[in-house]
Amino acid sequence: MTSRSPVRLAWLDALRGYAALVVVIFHLSPVVLGSERHLAVYRHFDLGKYGVLLFFLVSGYVIPMSLERHGSLRRFWIGRLCRIYPAYLAAIALVLLLSWAGWLAWISSLRHQPATVVLAHLTMMSDLVGVRGAVRVFWTLSYEMTFYLVVSGLFVWRLHRHSAWWAAGLGLTALLAGARLPDDLLGATLGARRTTAALLAVLVGLSVLAYLRDRLVPAAGVAGIALVLLPAVNAHPARESTVIASWQGLLLLAVMFAGTVVYRWQHGQIGRGEAAAALTVVALSAVGAHWTHLGTGAALQLWSANVGGVAVTFLFAYAMRNRTVPSAFTWLGRISYSLYLLHVIVLLALPHVVPDIGTHGMAFRAAVGVGYLVVALVVAWLAYRMVERPGQRLGRRLTARLEPRPVPAAVLATQRAAPSTGQGENERESV
Repeated sequence: MTSRSPVRLAWLDALRGYAALVVVIFHLSPVVLGSERHLAVYRHFDLGKYGVLLFFLVSGYVIPMSLERHGSLRRFWIGRLCRIYPAYLAAIALVLLLSWAGWLAWISSLRHQPATVVLAHLTMMSDLVGVRGAVRVFWTLSYEMTFYLVVSGLFVWRLHRHSAWWAAGLGLTALLAGARLPDDLLGATLGARRTTAALLAVLVGLSVLAYLRDRLVPAAGVAGIALVLLPAVNAHPARESTVIASWQGLLLLAVMFAGTVVYRWQHGQIGRGEAAAALTVVALSAVGAHWTHLGTGAALQLWSANVGGVAVTFLFAYAMRNRTVPSAFTWLGRISYSLYLLHVIVLLALPHVVPDIGTHGMAFRAAVGVGYLVVALVVAWLAYRMVERPGQRLGRRLTARLEPRPVPAAVLATQRAAPSTGQGENERESV
C-alpha cells in the first residue's frame, strides 16, 4: 500500500515516524543487548540524540509552515495546544496511575518541590526549570515549547524570515561563548527553581492568552523572542536536567532553526548560498562545541557521527520527498508523538510483566524486545485514536468558532444577489 497523504507532507511523516522508532530502539537496546553492548554502541553513535535531532529538524521545518499557512497566531496556537496537550496530559495521568498502583516509582522531586514540578509541567518546560519530567522524554518538549514561543514572537515582529541568521547565530554563540555562559543563573537553588517555574507559568500563560484573544500581541511577541535567553543561561539548572550545559541548549534551538532554513530555501525565501552557509555553521558548531567544551577526542568522534548521520538521513528523506511513501511509514509518523511519549512508560512496566529479563539468553531477550515493540505501537495507536484525534477535532471546532475563515468574495456576491428565502443566514453560517 502507498500513502494517501499529500506527497509533499508524507516524507515529513515518514521521517518523524522513523525518528520516534529510533528513540524507542535506543531505550530498548540495554534490555535486548545488555548494558555493556549498549554502551559499546553508544560510545560511537548515540541513537537517542540522533533521533531527537531528527525530530527537532522536522519541527523546525513544520512549525513555520504551519504558522504561515494559518497566517494567524490564534489559529496556530489553538492547533498546537490541541495537538500536543491531550496526549501529554494522558501520559502524565498514566504515570500517576501506574505509580499509585506501585508499578512505577513516584517522581522524586515531587516530594520536596511539588509546586515547582506542577508549574514546570504546566508550561512543558520541566527541563529548563530543573526538574525531572513525569516521563523522561519530556525534556525535549521544553525546547519545542521555547521554539514555538520564539518563532511566534518573530512572526509578530515580521522577523521570521531571518531564520538563517538565527540558526547560525545560535550555533556560533554555543561554540564561541559556550564556556562563559551560566548554566543555572535562574535555578541554582530550590527557591530559584520555584520562582523560575512560577514566572514562566505567568509569562507563557499570558503570551498564549494574548495570541488567542488577539490582545497585547506585540508585547507577547517581545516576551517570546526574549525566551531565547532562557536556554542561554539556565539550560542545566539542576542534576535532573538532561541537557548538560547552556551551550548545548542553544545548539538544540539552532538545529530547529536549521530545519526552518531548509523550509525557507525550498520555498524560495532565501538563497541557496545563504542556506548552505547557515546549515554548515550549525553542523560545525554542534561538532565543534562538543569537542571544545568537553575537551575529548571521543566527543569529537561521537558528535561527528551523530551530526553526520542526521545530515545524511534528512538529506536522503528530502531527496525522496516527491516519491510515493508506503503507508506504513506515514502511519508511523501519525502515531509518532504518542509513541515517543508512551514508549518509556511501557518499557518501565516491562519488568513487572517479564521479570529478570537480563538473566535470559539473547534469543529470549530479542523475543521480548519484539513483543515490547508490538505493544508500544498498539498503545501509541490507541492513544492516537482515543486522545490525539479527538484533540485535533476539538482544535478545528474551536478555530472555526473563534476565528472563522473569511467568506470568499464570489460567495458573498452570490448570496447578496439571491432572493431572500429565510435561509440566507443558515447558508452563510455553514460557509
